[in-house]
Amino acid sequence: MSPGEGLAAADFRELTDALKYCVLLHDARTFDILWANRAACELLGWTVDELRPLKAPDMSKNARQYSRTLGHRWLGRAAQHGVSTTEWCYRARSGEEILTEAIAIRVELAERTAVMVQFRDIAEEKAVRRDLFRTEHRLRAFLGGLAEGIVVLDDADRVLFASESATRLLDDGLDGADFGTYCCDGRVPEREGRYRFAAPGATPRWYAATCQHIEIESDLRGRMLLFYDITDRVRAEERHRRDTQHLDHLARYNAMGDMAMAIAHEVSQPLSAAYNFVEGTRGRLGAGQESVLWGLDNAVRQIDRARRILASLRQYVGRLEQSEQLTDLNAIVRDCAYFVELRAQEHAVAVEFELAAEPLPVRCENVLIGQVVMNLAANAVDETARLPEAERTVTVTTRRTGDGRAELAVRDRGHGPPPDERVFEGVFTAKENGSGIGLALSHRIIARHGGTLDVHANEPRGSVFRFTLPAVPTHHPPTEP
Repeated sequence: MSPGEGLAAADFRELTDALKYCVLLHDARTFDILWANRAACELLGWTVDELRPLKAPDMSKNARQYSRTLGHRWLGRAAQHGVSTTEWCYRARSGEEILTEAIAIRVELAERTAVMVQFRDIAEEKAVRRDLFRTEHRLRAFLGGLAEGIVVLDDADRVLFASESATRLLDDGLDGADFGTYCCDGRVPEREGRYRFAAPGATPRWYAATCQHIEIESDLRGRMLLFYDITDRVRAEERHRRDTQHLDHLARYNAMGDMAMAIAHEVSQPLSAAYNFVEGTRGRLGAGQESVLWGLDNAVRQIDRARRILASLRQYVGRLEQSEQLTDLNAIVRDCAYFVELRAQEHAVAVEFELAAEPLPVRCENVLIGQVVMNLAANAVDETARLPEAERTVTVTTRRTGDGRAELAVRDRGHGPPPDERVFEGVFTAKENGSGIGLALSHRIIARHGGTLDVHANEPRGSVFRFTLPAVPTHHPPTEP
């Protein structure tokens, strides 16, 4: 073998000895080792003279994939095609097994054709690669199992990166999308808070989101958004808020009942005394005092009417029990009718009661269901009071539905159902000084009893507020409230 043109033999040896890559030179026909550079000798632990007689089993790992047949096949591919690459595990003189990346190249020498094998130790590199692969696999598993979604947005709010959890929460098409199309409240989060997200056409859900700037060298830079679903928590808070309002209402209701009882008790005594005085005075007047007698008769009637009002009030507010009992829905309506008619008379509204001929047994808290009846009827009276007097009619009906439930409906001829779909959430009122809480409380009371409350358009005009309560077998006689 002669050195390259322009190089002395000594210079050529210095160059080959300086190589960090290991080099073995094989005969292209017999595959015998012809020569090795210093790096190969130092790595394998043999001199060139000791390497020449060695065969593949002498210097390769004792494993099937490193057999002599496979080694010859690899070198033969290089001899035939010019180059061939493989991973080969050499065994050093000390017994140490060295995994290498080996490249076999056909070389046309002056005296013969040879196959030059260049190889380097890749054991440490393979270990690092395995560690990186394991770390990447773990990170993917962690990110895929996160409840939080992670997206990185550029300055134009386009998604640069989306985690598997983010695509699972929102949409598979997040990568490269405009994140603004997923923000149901019209703004892309820039600070910590609660937001509603949804894929186009999907139902919005509530998410808690946090934002921070992220910059990973030149690979990823932008606003990182972390978010997780809190829809159940928001709904629970909303239910708690409604329950709190309901309890506040009951507290005010009970306080009102106590005050009404006290007023009824205190006023009934002077009314009774006034009634007795008027009766006594009328008995002492002679027959010629017709005008005085007429005035006293009317005074008696008014006092008697006031006594009946107080008696009805005491009967009604005196029943503030919180336990359910079996009763007739028709009886509850009749019990409320007096107060509904009083409200209607103030506005010259006619109230028609069309009650079912048969009993409608339900299990409920009488006072609460009575409160719903009066609330719906009072709303209908107030709505109808805006109409011309000839059209001021409210109809209250009860019936048994096809599935056996007890139903009450209040119909008016007003302006129709409220336009707000959240009419039973305490946000709607058509009254100048109303709060809208009455319908929300009515909805909660009916739902608490396992019933439904809804509103529909009345024909040809107006609204129908209707609630149903679960049926009770008719063989249980209802308790008269």
